[in-house]
Amino acid sequence: MSSAVLNSPIASAPKRSFREQMHLAREDAIVSAVNRLLAEKGFEAMTVDEVAAEVGIAKASLYKHFPSKEDLAAAAMVRVMDRARAFLDSLDTTLPAAVLLQAVARWTMEVQLAGEMPSLPSENSSLRAALTTNKPYVDGLMDVSERLGRWIEQAQADGSINPKLPPIAVLYTLYARACDPVLGFLKGSGLYTSEQIIEMVLGSCFDGLRTR
Repeated sequence: MSSAVLNSPIASAPKRSFREQMHLAREDAIVSAVNRLLAEKGFEAMTVDEVAAEVGIAKASLYKHFPSKEDLAAAAMVRVMDRARAFLDSLDTTLPAAVLLQAVARWTMEVQLAGEMPSLPSENSSLRAALTTNKPYVDGLMDVSERLGRWIEQAQADGSINPKLPPIAVLYTLYARACDPVLGFLKGSGLYTSEQIIEMVLGSCFDGLRTR
């Protein structure tokens, strides 16, 4: 057998047992349910009983995968971070930095309007502790923040974004689009399509950041 075959990803990847596959499939179903409920109801209103019922398992079985409500929310945020990183990977980084930042803001608003963005409280000590001790989430957040930070600095250097603004303020302004209540208000009015809403909020956001 050739060394190329032996060293190929297919040859070297360990095959998961049926039990492991079922375990992962159940965890995926749990996280999907949590993501939907967090987007629809928010963290405070969501209950573990609802998650278990939606997945079709006993609450005791759910706790074998995720020991607390906070851990469930953290798992949902890890999934969002994974999706965000995949989106950033898909972007053409030869484009101007401001164009890349607008693409990211657009993507976050599309996810929220599609009902796929978890809604978490900004002040909750137990949830904050679960997030800050979750390595995949923290690693994902750091990666996304560093990439966005570089584009913010580039956009400020070329005058596309006001250089007088602290970069961290611009970063948090972009993050805020993922939980902007304006999107829900405009969607609830029934007067605009999702695309129109995104264009309006995107314009107001970046026009406000532009150098005057």
